[in-house]
Amino acid sequence: MLRLRTFLQQHCDNAELIDVIDQLAVTCKDIAHQLTLGDLAGILGSAEQENVQGECQKKLDVIANDLLKDSLAALPAVRGIASEEEPDPVACNKNGAYLVLFDPLDGSSNIDINVTVGTIFSILAAPEGSHGSDEAAYLQPGNQQVAAGYVLYGPSTIMMLTTGNGVYSFTLDTRMGEFLLMKENIQVPAATAEFAINMSNQRFWLPAMQQYVDDLLKGETGPLGKRYNMRWVAAMVAEIHRILTRGGIFLYPFDNRDPAKPGKLRLMYEANPMSMLMEQAGGRCSTASEAIMAIQPQGIHQRVSVVMGSAEEVSIVEQYHH
Repeated sequence: MLRLRTFLQQHCDNAELIDVIDQLAVTCKDIAHQLTLGDLAGILGSAEQENVQGECQKKLDVIANDLLKDSLAALPAVRGIASEEEPDPVACNKNGAYLVLFDPLDGSSNIDINVTVGTIFSILAAPEGSHGSDEAAYLQPGNQQVAAGYVLYGPSTIMMLTTGNGVYSFTLDTRMGEFLLMKENIQVPAATAEFAINMSNQRFWLPAMQQYVDDLLKGETGPLGKRYNMRWVAAMVAEIHRILTRGGIFLYPFDNRDPAKPGKLRLMYEANPMSMLMEQAGGRCSTASEAIMAIQPQGIHQRVSVVMGSAEEVSIVEQYHH
């Protein structure tokens, strides 16, 4: 089994990109260790402050964000970073080749109940002449990502990674402290009978989405002609990992609760990196009306509706909306 860095050296000819991914992996090992200690390390509970999104931060949100920010800032290859937990991009090294965006701890509401959480990351090439604190430098469509991935903290710690040439899975061997290659060229089944959505928001969705979910629930007797199972972990990283493992569809659709927030998930920190992984694995990603990675970002914390997973099922959702 190949170690992560050895794998990268065999599959990537860019030493600086290898350093960035390797540094992300090293930092995520630290986050995994903090999670393993749990209350023993005093990391559970609220930090009693809000992030830029207006959400109450957990203590480990802040810890994970600081770990990633400090470790990446020390890396010469990183020109700047942007975090879901930071109001503005942070400049690092003026000659760095890359910009790194991340959600330091996706699903952090699960921390206190010991349920799966994860770190999501996206890597972009820094535009020539740009500054690491310049928001405009980060506003690149998802199809311009150089690499993307996540680290899932569960019964085992798993990294899913793409550099634009397939999706690969690595598992952290805690005995040696290394991520080891476990699966290559992961593919998502084209068809599925499993969906993940927060049903409590159904009354706020567009009529087309409400009709689609109604038809899912009708099973074999409905227009879709098959029985569906529902799953919901309340952490995007866990939902997408399940789909990359066995297929399915994940939906966090447009709703009308708050006109300023038509979607809940962040384009730059969640939707784009997960879309790159999903499409590299043969799945599809959409807002239900347009391809996620074709969106020209308008802001670093922009929100977007999300429909992603098995290609045939995503197409069905789009048909309902068209």
